[in-house]
Parts: sequence; structure tokens; C-alpha cells
Amino acid sequence: METMLKAVVLAAGKGTRMQTEDDDAPKVMRAVCGKPLLWYVLDALSFIPEEDIVIIVGYKKEEVTDRFSGYSFAEQAEQLGTGHAVMMAGEQLRSFTGAVLVCCGDMPVVRRETYEALVMAHFDQKNDCTILTGESQVKLPFGRIVRDAGGGFKQVVEERDCTPEQLRITELNSGVYIFRGPLLFNALEQLNRSNAQGEYYLTDAPAIMRNSGARVGLLKRDLGDEIIGVNTLEQLEQVEKILTTLH
Repeated sequence: METMLKAVVLAAGKGTRMQTEDDDAPKVMRAVCGKPLLWYVLDALSFIPEEDIVIIVGYKKEEVTDRFSGYSFAEQAEQLGTGHAVMMAGEQLRSFTGAVLVCCGDMPVVRRETYEALVMAHFDQKNDCTILTGESQVKLPFGRIVRDAGGGFKQVVEERDCTPEQLRITELNSGVYIFRGPLLFNALEQLNRSNAQGEYYLTDAPAIMRNSGARVGLLKRDLGDEIIGVNTLEQLEQVEKILTTLH
């Protein structure tokens, strides 16, 4: 796989909907089949050297840094959205001119081959940003991919910001992207919080890049269960069943 590739894994969340009296671990440290959610993500990313992966930590960060000590870390002290989380990696990555893969630490079912396919598509198509998209039978509150008249990427709209017409779009944003590093951090500087959640959405970055002339591509795959992110105890049980059959 190409050198000039680093990764950012978003892992700062508390997982409020999963907190119980006897378990208040960070979301990505919740155990599935005896291993933390984050372990599965990092295992799938093992084609990238550990020192080239920046894990964004926040709530109870020591639990993550102690368990995964070979990696780089950046702290998101305030939870101001996914765009803000990636901004926290700026110190390590701002001078990096290669590609930056961004993914979520609570998506343990995404396979290594899926990440590798995204990286290959990005380099093959000479894109400045490539978004992993897909359709899934699983009902998920994910952003929709809006395409332009020519079938190319136009924007990502988060579900709670969608119009009724946009909600009918079946192509979902997986939350996994690869960016040309310098253009990513330029776009992050232009984010604002004028949305339903009052957060800096990473999902706005590709449209900002496109509008300034960057090449934004889409890799659409049948993601099925891979696209599930764990936000509830029910989803934790769901991915445990899936991973039990895979491992």
C-alpha cells in the first residue's frame, strides 16, 4: 500500500446512551467478544504503521492511551463535533502532504479490504477527497449523499438537517473518508456551526473542497452490516452477534 498515508481515528466520545451504573468506560473501550470496539478498527487498519495513526481521545482518555500505547494521540477536550475532532490532529498532521484516512472508532465491522479499496480508489482516481458510501438494509441515522446532475458528488447532508426529499435518498455517508492532507486542514478552517446540532461537521469539508475546485470522488459499496456504528447497548449486542460469526 502507498506510503504517504496516515489515519485519524475518532475515539473521543463518552457514549452517553451506553453508560450503566457498573460501566462508564469510553465508548470505544466497550468490549465486544472480549476486545474493545477500537481494537477491531485498529486491526482493520493494520496496513498502516501504528505511529502513523492518530487516535482522537477525550472522555477517560487514559483508558485508551494505556491500552493502545504504540499509537499517536490527540485530545479533544470539548465535544464540538467530528470536524472539531479532526482539527485536534492538526499539530501532528498539518505539515503532512500525503493522504489522511479518517474513520470512526465505534465502527468495528468495517473490513480491512474496505479501507484498502477506499485508499486505492483515492490514489487511482487522483482525488483530493474520496468518501466511502453505501446502501444498507439496517436503519441508521446517517447523512445522505447528494449528487449533482452529472452523478458526481455535491454534498453530504446530515439526517437531522435533511429535507423530506433528501431523506428518501438511500445512498448513505459511511463516515469514512480519505483526504489530501493540506486541503483537509484548509477546509476545516472554513467550517461553521450553523446546523441542527451546533457542531463543526466533518461532513461539510468535502463540499467546501469541491466548491473551491478540488476533486471529490465517491466509492459506493454494498456495506451491509459494515456501516453500523455503536451508539446504544442494542447496537453493541448487534455487532457482537456479527463479529461472533466473523471471528
